[in-house]
Amino acid sequence: MTIKPFCFVLMPFGQKPTSAGKIIDFDAVYRDLIAPAIRAADLEPLRADEEMAGGIIHKPMYERLILCEYAIADLTTANANVFYELGLRHAVRPASTVLIFAKDTGQLPFDVGLLRGIPYEVSADGKPDNCMSVVLSLSKRLIEARKFTTDSPVYQLVDGFPEIQHLKTDVFRDRVQYAEEIKSRLAAARKTGVEGVLAVELLLETNSTIDDTEAGVVIDLFLSYRAVKAWQNMINLIAKMSPPLANTVMVQEQLALALNRVGRGNEAETVLLNLIDKRGPSSETYGILGRVYKDRWDTANKDGKTLLAKGLLTKAIDAYLKGFEADWRDAYPGINAVTLMEMADPPDVRQGRILPVVTYAVERRIASGKPNYWDYATLLELAVLAKDEDTASTALANALASIRESWEPETTLRNVRLISHARAKRGEILAWTHDIEAALDQ
Repeated sequence: MTIKPFCFVLMPFGQKPTSAGKIIDFDAVYRDLIAPAIRAADLEPLRADEEMAGGIIHKPMYERLILCEYAIADLTTANANVFYELGLRHAVRPASTVLIFAKDTGQLPFDVGLLRGIPYEVSADGKPDNCMSVVLSLSKRLIEARKFTTDSPVYQLVDGFPEIQHLKTDVFRDRVQYAEEIKSRLAAARKTGVEGVLAVELLLETNSTIDDTEAGVVIDLFLSYRAVKAWQNMINLIAKMSPPLANTVMVQEQLALALNRVGRGNEAETVLLNLIDKRGPSSETYGILGRVYKDRWDTANKDGKTLLAKGLLTKAIDAYLKGFEADWRDAYPGINAVTLMEMADPPDVRQGRILPVVTYAVERRIASGKPNYWDYATLLELAVLAKDEDTASTALANALASIRESWEPETTLRNVRLISHARAKRGEILAWTHDIEAALDQ
């Protein structure tokens, strides 16, 4: 189910004159130069289409422009649409945009040399010349772009400009703007279960195809299936999404989560390892990978496979730790790491060093202004690990008041029970944790 990252191409179409009067065949430039370079970099080319009425770019065009991790912009002829799209791209993507232009075809509006533009030659018939050397240079630049070195002049020159990278799933859904009617329908549908959410999907498909529906609606539908534990519906929906949206880090991470929930853990692991290999480490990707190994550990434990369980526990802790190290502001992988350290026999000695760091991370997030269920649930688990009854009680009250989806307290209950069970095996009984389990169970 692996999809290659897309490279979005911004360029004129057909045969167009330059300011110097030379006619250039841009379809040939795309076919003979740009597309081969993209494929040589192990990416998938996606050319901007011509569905623009009266100069208005439609929503799917914006989505592809923003969501594609890589982009090439041909600045030849100083095409207004290309420059508008490039400006938008530079505003929302700090890195991975490569510029090209035809040599000796007139003055460009600004010095592309400052932006490391790649020149290409054009023969007398308007087709690209000396393609092989430019294909090699362009593919090399695309491979270098995987390092995500900042190339947007906005991010390079404006100190403190907000960095727009991967948004957490719930934030993405909460902040994106889309049709209020569909938002209301999905909110109501989540309370009725799978059939209600499926009805909204069918309604959307009566008006348009899923791949041409704006991204905000599709993501809310996707996460609504997650809220009602319709894991297979999540998997099925991805096949209907536009490829750039389906290939985003967030969707691929949630695909792995769904695959793991339907018992396809090996596929989930492959998706996540592929993400890490191609997109680099992140707290979310490693966090979900840790969950895959955690579930395998749990199964091995129940089956009495002691040695296998021990090895899987180590893998789960390692994945969660890597996630926390990738972004110490994200306490989710950190709390899972220190919780699983309690399961080790004897408990992992690193827990004492890491637990205060995780506590500080979640406290800072809460202090920042908009805490959610997981922030308070994390404090609850940390207090249970620290054997702090008063803090645990306060965190529990705040967590219960912040529940959004039914599966959230179920996950916390599972972790608290794991801690209690591990301690009981060592003869450590904390009676007050039973009250916490009872409250979460309700």
